[in-house]
This record gives sequence, structure tokens and C-alpha cells, in this order.
Amino acid sequence: MFDPTAFDNMKVVIEGALYDLDLAGEIVVTDRNDIVNMAKMSRSFDVYFQNSSTQKGSVMAKLELQANLINLAAELLPNSSLQKQSGCTIRLQFFHYGITDEVHLKKIREILIDIWGKSRQISQSVTITPSKSLIHNCISIEFDRLISEDQMDDLVEMIEFMMKTNEQLQSYLREIS
Repeated sequence: MFDPTAFDNMKVVIEGALYDLDLAGEIVVTDRNDIVNMAKMSRSFDVYFQNSSTQKGSVMAKLELQANLINLAAELLPNSSLQKQSGCTIRLQFFHYGITDEVHLKKIREILIDIWGKSRQISQSVTITPSKSLIHNCISIEFDRLISEDQMDDLVEMIEFMMKTNEQLQSYLREIS
């Protein structure tokens, strides 16, 4: 038996919260990945979902949790100088299709700032594949700090904010189409 790391504990809480919402019919989990990179001694976990009220193929959310070797070493060597590196990083992403107009992209940014606040790093990217007439939009939200087990309750609350973001993005996309 081994003592689970902060990454393991946070992953279990995130999975539990998301699958509870999936079982309740509020969201649909569409994909998940749990990756151990043995070359870099890092871990990553991500899960994709969409609100059950949204149409298939519309706004998709992704929550990604990552921990690297320094994060693990800081946790396993608590008296080391690495103590402040203990924890995980979280990145949230939202995917949708078809928006290139700068006015709409600015409105989407405003929606995200209203939900997540000005202190978050929010970026949007647009990828155009001309041969398939496909426009893919990706919104990323990153936090400027490591997340530790002390913020476990915040992780569950974060999922609620992700669902709200999905809802408002879907509503806006319906409005402009």
C-alpha cells in the first residue's frame, strides 16, 4: 500500500464530483485521460464534459490537472527548500466552433471575465482548416498558482463555474447564430 499524493487525492475528488453530476444527468462526461510520463516523472489527468442541456457537438469543457517531478519531490520531501512547489496546476478549456469575428470573440472574453474574474489568465485561439471549412475555437483559463489539497472544496466549486461557463457560452452561440 502506498500513501497517495496530493495529485491522486485531487484527481479522485474531481472524478467523483464529475461522475456524480454525470449520474445525476446534469453533465455528460465524454472522455478522460490519466497519463503517467515515466521519462519526466510527471502526471496529468484530464476529463472532457458538456452540460446535458447542450446539443451534441456544441460547447465542450475540459479540466486538466498536472503535477511534475518538482511538485512530487516537494511533497515527498517536506523539509526541503522545494516546499513552495508542492501541489498541482489546473487548466480549464472550453471548445466550440465557427467564431472568427473579433466582436464575438471580445464578447466571449467578457462572459468569461464576468464568471472567472479579471485575475485569471484567459486566452482564446482560433484554428482554421480551409480544406475542411472548419473553424475550431479554444478558450483556456489558467491560474497563477499551484493548487494544493487545502483547496479541495474549491475544485468542486470550480466544476459548477465550468458548467455555468458552458451554459452561458452555449446561450451566446445560439443568440448569434
